[in-house]
Amino acid sequence: MSKTLTHFNEAGEAHMVDISAKSNSQRIAIAEGFIEMAPETLSKIVQGNHKKGDVLGIARIAGIMASKRTAELIPLCHPLMLNRVQLDLESDPIQNGVHCRAEVAVNGKTGVEIEALCAVQIALLTIYDMCKAIDRSMTIQQVQLRHKSGGQSGTYHREDPTT
Repeated sequence: MSKTLTHFNEAGEAHMVDISAKSNSQRIAIAEGFIEMAPETLSKIVQGNHKKGDVLGIARIAGIMASKRTAELIPLCHPLMLNRVQLDLESDPIQNGVHCRAEVAVNGKTGVEIEALCAVQIALLTIYDMCKAIDRSMTIQQVQLRHKSGGQSGTYHREDPTT
């Protein structure tokens, strides 16, 4: 892994990294996060009787859309033609919240870590937005890269500290 920040030139100015000499490779990134909420809020989401509709379905679409538009949100990201975005949302009545996991794949010259992280963040923010009228105490937490593969830096895998 590089010990230098690649988004700065020799003069210290921000720039978009030149990837023109890189070869295409299959790249995959997996990110995850969690939104904690009041038990009553989770119950409305799970039972499907939230007045705004299918909270998890809308959050899934929002996350997928966000991954495809990451370059519009993060100034120095390269626009990518993503091959696959899978976003899973799972309710957790023990921890009173929803786990989000995004897996993004591309055959390209640069990785998709930011796209996966953006998908998770926006999916969780969508849940917050749809439920804030009944629960403003929700917290988004533990958003992190779990895995990436492909490219010059190889494979990265975050181990679960509980295992």
